[in-house]
Amino acid sequence: MSDQRQHWPALPVSDWEPTYDTLHMYTQIIGKISLALRPMTNHWWQVALEPSARGLRTAAIPHAAGTFELDLDLVDHVLHIDTEDGRRRTVGLGRSVRDVYTDTMTALDDLGRPVPIWTRPVEVVDPIPFDKDTVHSTYEPAQVEQYWHVMCQVEGIFDEFRARFTGKASPVQFYWGSFDLATTRYSGRPADPPPNADTITRFSYTAEQSSFGFWPGGKWLNGTRVEQPLFYSYTYPQPPGISDQPVSPASAYFDADLGEFVLSYDDVRRADDPRQAILDFAQSTYEAGARLQHWPREVLEWTPPMPPSHRRAMSMT
Repeated sequence: MSDQRQHWPALPVSDWEPTYDTLHMYTQIIGKISLALRPMTNHWWQVALEPSARGLRTAAIPHAAGTFELDLDLVDHVLHIDTEDGRRRTVGLGRSVRDVYTDTMTALDDLGRPVPIWTRPVEVVDPIPFDKDTVHSTYEPAQVEQYWHVMCQVEGIFDEFRARFTGKASPVQFYWGSFDLATTRYSGRPADPPPNADTITRFSYTAEQSSFGFWPGGKWLNGTRVEQPLFYSYTYPQPPGISDQPVSPASAYFDADLGEFVLSYDDVRRADDPRQAILDFAQSTYEAGARLQHWPREVLEWTPPMPPSHRRAMSMT
C-alpha cells in the first residue's frame, strides 16, 4: 500500500491551490495562442492541449511566417516555443502570469510570429487579464510535478479505455478552460444543443456523446467548491433514468447537482487496483448511458489486441 500511495498521492486542493491557480493561467495563455490560429474542429477539439511525457503542448500551429508550437515543460518548468526552421525561445515559469505572458508574446514577436489574443481568462471566477495579473505568481515546482505524475498515469489509463472504441472518439485531451483531462465517445447520431446555449456549449453538444474525465477539484463557476480531485462521466443528452443505473466501483455515484457520475480520486488511490477502478468506472458509466440511448454498440466496440511488447511487460510484473 505504501508504494501505491506514493504513485497515487493525496492531492487536496488546499495543499497546492495558489500553484494550481497560477499553472491554470499558464495553460490558458498557450491555449489561447493555439485557439487564435488553428482551424475550428468539431466539438472544439483544436483548442485542447496534448499531454506529453514532460507536460502539456499545443499541436503544430499554422502561421503566415511558418509553423510553430508551444510546449509547457513541467519537468524543467519552462515554456518552449519552437519553429519549423529550428529556432527556439524559452520562457521561464515560476513568475507572475503577467511576466510569463509578456515574455511569451515578446518571444513570439522576436520569432516573427506575433499572435494577438483575448487576454481575459475563461471558466474561472473573477478573471484577471493576463497582462495585468500579478496576483497569480505562486509556483512550487514540487507541487506541479506531483500533480503531473498523477496526470501521466491517468492519461495512460484513459488512452487504454479509448482504444476499446471503434466509433468516433476524441483524443485524450487537456482542456485549459476547465483544467481537466477528458476523452469523449460518440454514437454517430446528431443531437440538439441545450436551449439558449452559448457559443462554446452550442458547438460542443451537436451529437450524442459519452464523456469521461479527471478534474483536480477547485471552484465551479457557480461558486461551489470541490476540495478533492474526482473522475466524472456523463451522457449527453442525459437519458431519463440515468441516475438509477448501477455503476462500478461501489463508491461511484450519480451527483444530482452536477448531473453526472463521479468517483473520488481518494477512493481510486486507496483501491487495491487503482487502474482497474478507473477502467471499471469509465466502462460501467459509458454502458449505462449507451444502453438507455440505444447506441449501436455492436459496431462501436471491440477488444484491441495487446501489442507483443506490452504482453512481455505484463508477464514481468
